[in-house]
Amino acid sequence: MQKITPCLWFNDQLEEAVNFYISAFKNGQIFQTARYDEAGAKAAGRPAGSVMTMTFELLGHKFMGLNGGPHFKFNPSVSFFVNFDPSKNTSAKENQTALWQKLSENGKVLMPLDTYPFSKHYGWVQDKYGVSWQLILSNPDGDLRPDILPSFMFVNANCGKAEEAAEFYMSVFKDSERGIIARYPAGMEPDKEGTVMYTDFMIENYWIASMDSAQKHDFAFNEAVSFVINCNSQEEIDYYWDKLLAIPQQCGWLKDKYGLSWQIVPKNMGELLSGKDKEKSKRAMQAMLQMKKIDIKTLENA
Repeated sequence: MQKITPCLWFNDQLEEAVNFYISAFKNGQIFQTARYDEAGAKAAGRPAGSVMTMTFELLGHKFMGLNGGPHFKFNPSVSFFVNFDPSKNTSAKENQTALWQKLSENGKVLMPLDTYPFSKHYGWVQDKYGVSWQLILSNPDGDLRPDILPSFMFVNANCGKAEEAAEFYMSVFKDSERGIIARYPAGMEPDKEGTVMYTDFMIENYWIASMDSAQKHDFAFNEAVSFVINCNSQEEIDYYWDKLLAIPQQCGWLKDKYGLSWQIVPKNMGELLSGKDKEKSKRAMQAMLQMKKIDIKTLENA
C-alpha cells in the first residue's frame, strides 16, 4: 500500500472527475467506491447513498477523492507534476501534448505549454475541476522520478520556508532522501536570492516537489488537497499526530505548522467504515465522527 495518498476534496463531482481522469490518463483504474450512510450523510450534509469516497490510480500513483461539499476550493498551492521521460517512452512529447489538450479543455492555463529554460516542453494548467497539473518533458539524462509527484508552493507568510519544510518532513517520516535543489539567483525580485526555485525530496518512498514564490497570490494551502497517512498501528497514528499537529480537526484530520492538511488514519479505515456488515460500519462511522485523533480500538469495538 502507498503509505501517503493525496486526497482531493470535491463538492459533488467526484465520480465525474475520477472518470474524466481515468479517460485522460488512459491507463488509470478505480479500486473502491464508498457511499454515505445515514450518520455520515447527516454530518456532511450529503444525501445518504451518494458517493462519499473513491480510491483510484493514475500512472501507478494512487489518489483518494472525497465528495465533501462546497467548503474548499482547489488552488495552485498544491499541484501535481506529470513527468514525460523520452528515455522511457519515445512518444513522451506526443503523450504530453495529448494529456495537455484534455486537461486544459474548459480549464485555465497558468503557464502555456512551451519551451522554458528548465524544460524543452512544459506547461501548468488548472483543469475544469480546479486541480492543478504541471506537465513537463523530463531531462532524459537526469535522475529518475515518478510519473506523478505532488508539488507544494510556499507563498505569502510561508514564502521562504520551502527548504525548512522539506527538512521538517524528512525528519518526521522514514525512508527520506533529499533530491535536487535549485535556488533563485540575484535579480529575480520579488523572489529573494537563495530561496528555493525548485526542490524535491522523498518521504516514505514518496516523492514531493516544492518551491517558494514571492509573487502576489490570493491563495494558500487548504483542505481541498490533503495527504492521507495510512498507519499500521495506534502507535503509528499517535506518532504522526504528535509530530505534525498544529491545528487538530475532526475525523483524523489536522493542519501542520505550514497549513498543509493531513489525515492520520488506520490503513483499514475503508473496511471499518464501509464493510459488508452495514450495522457495524454505521456504528464505526458514528464513533469516528466524535473523534479528532483516531482511536483504532474504539472503532473496532464499535
